[in-house]
Amino acid sequence: MAHYTSRDIRNIALLGHAGSGKTELVEALLHHAGVIKSRGSLARGTTTSDFDQQEKRLGHSVDTTVCSMAHDGQHINLIDTPGYPDLLGRALRILPAVETAGVVINAQMGVEMVTQKAMEQADERALCRLIIVNKIDVPETDLEQLMEQIREQFGSECLPLNLPAQDSDSVVDCFFEPGSDATKITSASQAHTEIIDQVVEVDEELMTVYLEQGEDLSPEQLHDPFEKALREGHLIPVCFVSARTGAGIPELMQIFDRLMPNPSEGNPPQFLKGEGSEETSVEVAPDPDRHTVAHVFKVSVDPFVGKMGIFRIHQGTVACNDQLFIGDGRKPFKVAHLFQLLGKQTTEVSQGVPGDICAVAKVEEIHLDAVLHDSHDEDYYHLRAMDLPPPMMGLAIEPLRRGDEQKLSDALQKMCAEDPSIQVEHNATANETVLRGMGDLHLRLVLERMKERFNVEVTTHPPSIAYRETIQTKAEGHHRHKKQTGGAGQFGEVFLRAEALEQGTGFEFVNKVVGGAIPSQFIPAVEKGVRQVIESGAIAGYPMEGIRVTVYDGKYHSVDSKEVAFVAAGKKAFLDAVGKARPTILEPIVNLQIIAPNAHMGDITGDIAGKRGRISGTTALAGGKVSISGQLPLAEMENYQSTLKSITGGEGSYTMEFSHYEPAPQAVQKALTSAFADHDEE
Repeated sequence: MAHYTSRDIRNIALLGHAGSGKTELVEALLHHAGVIKSRGSLARGTTTSDFDQQEKRLGHSVDTTVCSMAHDGQHINLIDTPGYPDLLGRALRILPAVETAGVVINAQMGVEMVTQKAMEQADERALCRLIIVNKIDVPETDLEQLMEQIREQFGSECLPLNLPAQDSDSVVDCFFEPGSDATKITSASQAHTEIIDQVVEVDEELMTVYLEQGEDLSPEQLHDPFEKALREGHLIPVCFVSARTGAGIPELMQIFDRLMPNPSEGNPPQFLKGEGSEETSVEVAPDPDRHTVAHVFKVSVDPFVGKMGIFRIHQGTVACNDQLFIGDGRKPFKVAHLFQLLGKQTTEVSQGVPGDICAVAKVEEIHLDAVLHDSHDEDYYHLRAMDLPPPMMGLAIEPLRRGDEQKLSDALQKMCAEDPSIQVEHNATANETVLRGMGDLHLRLVLERMKERFNVEVTTHPPSIAYRETIQTKAEGHHRHKKQTGGAGQFGEVFLRAEALEQGTGFEFVNKVVGGAIPSQFIPAVEKGVRQVIESGAIAGYPMEGIRVTVYDGKYHSVDSKEVAFVAAGKKAFLDAVGKARPTILEPIVNLQIIAPNAHMGDITGDIAGKRGRISGTTALAGGKVSISGQLPLAEMENYQSTLKSITGGEGSYTMEFSHYEPAPQAVQKALTSAFADHDEE
C-alpha cells in the first residue's frame, strides 16, 4: 500500500536547453533527499538519470528518465529530459504526465531556443511553470540582467521566490521568511511585496484583507491563491540554484513540497471519448475510487528486458493483479508487477494512486499514448494529440547485409514505438525507405541505438525531398469506366469537383450525390480511387494536400457496376480535375536559427541568400556571438552542417524546424514533373 495520497504527490518535469544542468540538478535533489548516498558524475557516467550507454558515452541526456523520491512526507516524481533541439519531441512528450514544468535556465547562457519552446508548450497545456536559474556560481554572470531578460521574454508575472546572495554561495528567501541579506538583484522585502501583490489579484476577498490590514499575509493564507495564480499563468515563480555547489537546493525542495500543485490542484490533460464527429470531452478526476484511467507517456524497448510502459494514473487506483484494457482492445492484460522508477532502478509496489507515475513490463500490446482503463465502456478514451514539431531531416536507409530486410523492419518498428519524433516512410517512386528525425544528432542516435540494441547496421544516403502537390483553383472532372471482356462487364461513371483549401488542411472528401445516381455502396470506392491519387501524386509522384473533392453525380449499371469500376472512375475523374486546376508542387520551408561568432555574420547571410533563403532578424549575444534567424527551402539544407562548419571554423551551430510549404520555383517543378513522366514511361 502507498503510504501517501494524491495530495502528497508532486509531478515535475525538468526541461531546458542542453547545458542548463538538468541532470546535475536531479542528482543534487536526490542527494539532498537522501535517496542516493553520493552524487553521480556526468564525466564518469555515474548519474542516476543518464544511465543509458549512449548517454554515458556522450555525456548528456538523450531520453527522458523518471526519478521518484520521498521528501518530508511528499512523494516527488522528477522527470529529467534531453535538452538538445533535435530531441525536443522526446522532451515535450512527457508533459501530460505532470502538473509542473520546471524550466531550467543556464545563468551564463540566458534564455535559449529550447527554453522558449518549453515555456510555450507548458503554457499551451496550461501547466504551472517554474523557472529554475541554475549555475549561479559561475563567475562574471550578470544575474540582474538575466532576470530582466526572463521578464522581457515571458512577462512581468515572472517573480523571484528567492534571490542569490552577494557571494552566490546561498540564496535569500523572498516568500516564506524573507531574509534581510543583501542579494545580487533586489531586496528580498521588495521581491516579497511583489509576489504578494501578484498573488492577491486572483482572490478579491484576500486582496481586501491585505489592503485593509496593511500587513503581510502568511504563506498559509497565500497557499490557495498562489496555486490559482500558478494554474492561470498569472504567476511564474523564479528560483535560483547551483546544482554544483548545492546553493538553493534545500530552498528548491521546499518550493516543490509546499508550493507546487498536487494532482488535485493542477490542470489535467484533456481526455476525449469517441471519434470524428462523435468525439466528446471527458472529465477525469484524481479520485481513487472511480474507474481507472491512465496514460502511457513513454515506452522503452530492450532486447533483454522487453517492453516497458511508463504511465501516469489520472483516475482510479492500479494494483497488482488488476485487469486493465489498452485503448479499444477487448482483451485485458494482468498487472503482474507494478513498478516505480529511480532511473534504471525499479522498485515493485503493490498499488498506485491517482497522480502516481508507475510502470509495467513485458506487456507487448502496450504502446505510446495508449489509455489504460478497467472498463469496457471506455474503449475510445484518448488524449488530444500534442502539437509536436514534425521530423524534417531524413536519411534513406537500407540494410548493410543482404537478408536483413525483415530484421531492419522489426528494429524500426520498435524504435518508432518508443520515440514519437521518428517517422519511417516508403517512397514508392524512388523505392526508398526513409527514416526521418528532428536533425542530424537525432538520426545518428537512432542508428547507433539500432546497431547496439538490435544488431542492425544500415547504409545511408540523402533521401528525396518531401515535396507535396496541390491545386490552385477549382475544376470539374469526369470519367466513364467501361470495360467488356466477354464475361461480366465493368461500368462506373463519376462527376466530381476539386477545389483548393487553405495550405496544411490535408484532404476532404464530400459526397453530394442525390437520387441514387451512384448507389451509396459505391461511394467508398470512388473515395478510394481519389485517395490513390492523393497518396501517390498526380504530376510528380508526391502526396497531395489542401484539396477538397466533392462527388456530385454519376451513373451506374445494375449488372456491370462494381467496386473496381468506381475505383477506376474516381481515380481518372480526379486526375481529369487536377489537370484543369493549375496543379503545382510545394516545397518545404524551414525556420533556421544560427548562432555563430559576429565576424562570420556576413558570410553566413550571403550563403543563405545564395540558397534562396530570407533573413528575418539578427540578435547580438554575449561573448561576441550573434543569432541569425531566417527561412529557406529544405532542399537547400543538404550538408548544411558541413557548410556552416567550414564558414565558422567549427564555431557555429544551427537548429531548424518546419515552417510551411510554398510553391517551388518553375525550374524545380519542371525537373520534378519531367522525372516523374520519364519514370512512368519506363
